[in-house]
Amino acid sequence: MLFKLPKTSGLRLAIISAIAFFTLTLIFTLHRYYTFYASFDQGIFNQIFWNSSHGRLFESSLSSSLSSSTMHDGAAAEVYYRHLGQHFNPIFLLWLPLYALFPANETLIFLQVALVTAAGLVLYTLAREYLQPQLAVIITVSFYCANTVIGPTLSNFHDISATPLLIFALLLAMEKRQWWWFSILTALLLGVREDTGVAVFGVGFYMLASKRYPKIGIAVCVLSFAYMLVLTQKIMPLFSQDVSQRMMIERFGQYASGKEATPSEIIWAIVSNPGRLLQQLFSPFDKKFKYLLGHWLPLAFVPAISPAAWFTAGFPLLYIFLQRGESPLAITIRYAMPVVPGLFYGAIIWWSSRQELFQQSWVRRFWAICLSLSLIFTLTSNPNRTFYFLMPDSVRPWVFVSLPQQWHHVTQVLPLLQQIQPDASVSATTYLIPQLSGRREVIRLPDLELKNDQRQVIKVDYAIADMKQLQIYQAAFKGDRHLLQELVKLIDKITNSQEYGIIGFQDGVILLQKATKSQADATAAWLEFRQQLVPILQKLI
Repeated sequence: MLFKLPKTSGLRLAIISAIAFFTLTLIFTLHRYYTFYASFDQGIFNQIFWNSSHGRLFESSLSSSLSSSTMHDGAAAEVYYRHLGQHFNPIFLLWLPLYALFPANETLIFLQVALVTAAGLVLYTLAREYLQPQLAVIITVSFYCANTVIGPTLSNFHDISATPLLIFALLLAMEKRQWWWFSILTALLLGVREDTGVAVFGVGFYMLASKRYPKIGIAVCVLSFAYMLVLTQKIMPLFSQDVSQRMMIERFGQYASGKEATPSEIIWAIVSNPGRLLQQLFSPFDKKFKYLLGHWLPLAFVPAISPAAWFTAGFPLLYIFLQRGESPLAITIRYAMPVVPGLFYGAIIWWSSRQELFQQSWVRRFWAICLSLSLIFTLTSNPNRTFYFLMPDSVRPWVFVSLPQQWHHVTQVLPLLQQIQPDASVSATTYLIPQLSGRREVIRLPDLELKNDQRQVIKVDYAIADMKQLQIYQAAFKGDRHLLQELVKLIDKITNSQEYGIIGFQDGVILLQKATKSQADATAAWLEFRQQLVPILQKLI
């Protein structure tokens, strides 16, 4: 019978599902990295860990290229810039010894998959506090089948990957009344990132609203809220002004009256205008309702009718719904992860008083359909282009890269990357950055300048651009077309002036070196390829 499990097999099946999830996601994520589909954020975090393992804690020239001074004022990226001004991630210090032993992108990929896999096992333990083994294991399988879990796990390494594990552990500590562990886990959660305090606030609100532990709930809410305010307004500005000049404006600029705003100013602007708050909360309604459906689907929509789910996940949802832009509502990227634990916990609480309902065949059948749909939608959404070799990125126009095609491309690109000296400064296109990020000086094309440790602005030693990747994707994506046109102009300029010479060209990838004479065969190959780009260069954006 569907979902009919032996009573003693719950833990064993939970472990089997965890192994399956770990194995498949690790294979696909490593394949994504090895075939040059890991992108900029993977490079940022790898460089942060690489610098930190060399004693330069949280420094990153790639992160600097996203700072307000670089993006808004046009300043050169700084190799000594500390990422803590953008996102405060002291929990990275726990992962640093592992990276120091195995200093590579693969270590971060393994770590992310392991953290999310462990979260599912802690979820099973949490579910067993209330549910029979059969129901607890299906909750666990639902976690591993959720698009909101698979998608972010298949992405670049990110700073929120530990959140589900820590929140499930925090809720488990609450259920067992192990308050020392609860305190430690609260501190760890607050150290994940400055805005994970919103998820901690949600747990405190549940403890208060459910009347189970109201005094502790109030303390958790006050602590998390105060921590976020002090951190973002007093501590992070010591490193840079990115919170007020960039992060708040990019996410909540619709509430700001100027070009910069502190978190407290944004909060006041939101609560002092309830009409605008409601409008932002429900608009656009179709996209936000679709976002909720994506979260509810693997749990057969139970969180939609669970008060505990709304109490626990309500504030992380509110935090997302009040932001502007498309990224916060994308369920396959990291922003969805802080919402997930509250919804699964709410489902556990709802089922705890209705376990006999699970014995009805139509319920199990409906849940199985929901899980199947969740997996299908995950595959067809092609999260973070992980399944690029299975799903086209565009149908009209047709944009598809086959597995043999991309692996052939890889074999052509790797020899060019190996020509770049390990300690040299380099600028690269987005999908080549992760492979080059284990160094002090690296930025993204079309930028060629950075500020070194001597506080001098220099031109990078090497520049490498995957023009073929842009050529393929420009047919459907205007941003790629614009970058392709910009890079061709840049290459023409720096080679004609002999500031850089072309020292390699393979399968649409060009390698240039500063103050070096161009090689005849590489130049001829580039000019032949450039001729193919003429119709694209003449197109209007």
